Amino acid sequence: MLINRPRRLRKNPIVREMIAETMLSKNMFMYPHFIVSGKNTVQPIDAMPGISRFSIDELRKEVEGNLKLGINKILLFGVGERKSEDGSSAWHSDSLIPEAVSTLKSAFGNDLYIATDICLCAYTTHGHCGIIKNDYVDNDSSVLALARMALSHAEAGADMVAPSDMMDGRVGGIRSALDEKGFVNTALMSYAIKFASSYYGPFREAADSAPGKGDRKSYQMDFRNGREALQEGITDEHEGADVLMVKPALAYLDVIKNLRENTLLPVACYNVSAEYSMVKMAAQAGVVNEQGIVMENMFAFARAGAQIIITYHAKDILKNAWL
Repeated sequence: MLINRPRRLRKNPIVREMIAETMLSKNMFMYPHFIVSGKNTVQPIDAMPGISRFSIDELRKEVEGNLKLGINKILLFGVGERKSEDGSSAWHSDSLIPEAVSTLKSAFGNDLYIATDICLCAYTTHGHCGIIKNDYVDNDSSVLALARMALSHAEAGADMVAPSDMMDGRVGGIRSALDEKGFVNTALMSYAIKFASSYYGPFREAADSAPGKGDRKSYQMDFRNGREALQEGITDEHEGADVLMVKPALAYLDVIKNLRENTLLPVACYNVSAEYSMVKMAAQAGVVNEQGIVMENMFAFARAGAQIIITYHAKDILKNAWL
């Protein structure tokens, strides 16, 4: 005779909801945006169905509508800035991101929480995430440039800066630069564990940030290494990060879980462009149920330990009441 029957607690939706171990909330989602110069501009991104680049005036309208859905946390990427060897337009006060931050903060104040991506790849002629010296991405000069970029965003009113470059010591360098100028309340979310991944393809089209030659394996992480991933996360915690992120998310649930178990900081994950586009395109082809697979992925991220989920699906989730 069976005594243990786990199916008793799966009998109907009421009991399933009562004992569900993992919960999702709209407060967990952060929505990325790509910003371009000009006015009255909305550029659909072919590789990312449903996602567009916006000029700042159009972004303001988009953000206003999304706030009504409950999307009050965004992550900003600049596209199409003037490119140079040293990526100097990344830290100019009149570049796209500071202008966008200032505009959005003037319009929405503390109703909108703004994080900004800190990386040089979209601002350099070579497309790498730092400054190249002797045909190699130089770590320490790149950290100085990234700190200048982060400071320009903080001065514009960014609530959080998020370095995605994977240079050694950049969290400490950025934290020191912000604190020295009085921005002690500007939060720092580190892309602490960012793998050299094939899942970034659509993003590189969206952000015009593909490397001109070579790859990023000398600074982004080897996806075969789990223990090294934890070392990266703990190092950034010691340097002053407020939030630790794992990127990509779907193929790295074990890494998210391991990080969650070894830090007291909030853990974020980035549900990246190819993860998004594969679901979207499969759904459009009638291969998968979009709502079902999106929500299964979201719960997987949360179950692994992510408290913050950066995802291009956020608008669909809230607009269509999938939660």
